Amino acid sequence: MPLSMTGFATASGAADGWSWVWDLRGVNGRGLDIRTRIPDWLDGVEPAARAQMAAAAARGSITLSLRLTRDPVEGVAALDRGGLRDALETLRAVEAAAAAAGVALRPSSAVDILAMRGVQDGAGAADPAALAEAALRDLPGLIADFSAMRGEEGAALAAAILQRLDEVSGLVGQARLLAEERRDRQAETLRANLARVLDNADGADPDRVAQELALLAVKSDLAEEMDRLDAHVAAARGLLAQEGPVGRKLDFLMQEFNREANTLCSKAQSADLTRVGLDLKTVIDQMREQVQNVE
Repeated sequence: MPLSMTGFATASGAADGWSWVWDLRGVNGRGLDIRTRIPDWLDGVEPAARAQMAAAAARGSITLSLRLTRDPVEGVAALDRGGLRDALETLRAVEAAAAAAGVALRPSSAVDILAMRGVQDGAGAADPAALAEAALRDLPGLIADFSAMRGEEGAALAAAILQRLDEVSGLVGQARLLAEERRDRQAETLRANLARVLDNADGADPDRVAQELALLAVKSDLAEEMDRLDAHVAAARGLLAQEGPVGRKLDFLMQEFNREANTLCSKAQSADLTRVGLDLKTVIDQMREQVQNVE
């Protein structure tokens, strides 16, 4: 079953007079975009976290944050008041520049400010490297929870897409029946039109007229479109049964589905067939919305 690009997980821990909360969120994206918000005085945490996330996900916009807080008893020792003043001044400068450029920024929280360099510089930690190592120990479990949620979401997406594929197959079946019924009427109409043309066209080449009418019949034939729709349904089912990222392939397949539905509508020459074509387009559009979240 495919994975969804949507997921969420959180984990918390404590060591060396500090406590922390990991927060991991993912939404759909064209490629893999990993954004981190990790205190930069914890050397080595960000590259290690990025590497682990890159190994666990192939697509999606992913945000990973680590919020660190000092235990209340020792909180004062961990706060560098000079660094805090510098951080606040930097924030004011950034916000002023953004306002002048017409860029809207979200409000900064106390947690954001504490994560800035120099505000909590690690002075209150006996060993920042040990703290970083302790926090990183929670990361595999966090990613496992995140992947499990993506798996559950992916299973739900696959079930929804399979249901839409069943609907597409049913509509293609209806189109085949309607096209078969239309074929007899078309043959009779063509014969009547041929007779009328020949009766009112002195000197017309009967063979040439017959060829033109036959060409019109070929152009209105829907067999190829319906065969391709059946093939696309089989291909989509095959992709959903695969392991690994299949979202890009499914997205391309949705374009092919839509192309055949559009052609069916343009060649319908029948209110009933047009209705089926429009129903197909509706189902395909619903399916495409689901596919947008598949990794």
